[in-house]
Amino acid sequence: MHIALAGEALIDFTSTGTGALTFQGHEGGGIFNSAIACARLGRPTAFITQLSTDLFGEQLLRYLQHNAVDTGHVTRSAAPSTLAFVERGAHTNRYAFYCHATADTLWAPEQLPELPPSCRVLLFGSISLLQEPAAGRITDLVEAHAGRRLIVFDPNMRSSLLADPAAYRRRFARWLHSTDLLKLSDEDAALLAPDRSPEAAAAGWLDGEGGPGVVVLTRGAAGASLHRRGRAPLSVTPPPVMVVDTIGAGDTFSAGLIVALLDLGVHDAAQLAALDDAGWLAALRFAVTAAALNCTREGADPPTRAEVLALLAAAPQR
Repeated sequence: MHIALAGEALIDFTSTGTGALTFQGHEGGGIFNSAIACARLGRPTAFITQLSTDLFGEQLLRYLQHNAVDTGHVTRSAAPSTLAFVERGAHTNRYAFYCHATADTLWAPEQLPELPPSCRVLLFGSISLLQEPAAGRITDLVEAHAGRRLIVFDPNMRSSLLADPAAYRRRFARWLHSTDLLKLSDEDAALLAPDRSPEAAAAGWLDGEGGPGVVVLTRGAAGASLHRRGRAPLSVTPPPVMVVDTIGAGDTFSAGLIVALLDLGVHDAAQLAALDDAGWLAALRFAVTAAALNCTREGADPPTRAEVLALLAAAPQR
């Protein structure tokens, strides 16, 4: 395994637009989607979570295995699967989650998973950090591997689940301390730092003692920007595509960025800090192209490496 991801797995029931209560089910969850994307982009990938033994959990397990994701660290529980209902909007989506005492939120192994030396990156975040006991044990896992692997944090917050924003911001500061690369959306930044612009928030997180040396901000169709200590920001925009569905775009971006960095030989925080502008632009273009391709089909359906490379070759650099 080269990449390990720890977080939620659920079923997204997405509105079809044909009726007020008409939904289509898709395998999902922010970290789950990123795991599928990493595997499709060609990197050996392992997913760490707990799945239900119900019909939804069985489908989630089959989907991971069908996509060649290592499920050796997936535990099982008789608790129900987390469900999410998604109402599509013109510019964003609205979510309703049913996650009380569900299998993934109850992930709390007595002994944390042992990751092999081949594992270079650990990605965590999303709604798995909003429910206990899973949030606490994921925090323990991250802190156990900080400094030993490249730690990537994608908050991917959902305001409908954020019961106490101030408490989350306090925990966010703790997670930052273990983070090498913080990737977040402009919506995440607005929730975390409502009194500052996303750029000012990024600068503040970079200036803090410890914590990330790199912050990547995503802005949907407007692309992404890179912020580093003592260096000018960089930005890219995605290639034009026909958008069908934006679900999973940010998750696919995270996966694309990780895979591109590994392709460039970036395996730790020092190499991350030393990467030059040309390398970062290549990594960001790969990530936005992967995310754009995900948006061309229903649900979170990340592209393969071949699809990303083909579009990169056909589209002008932006």
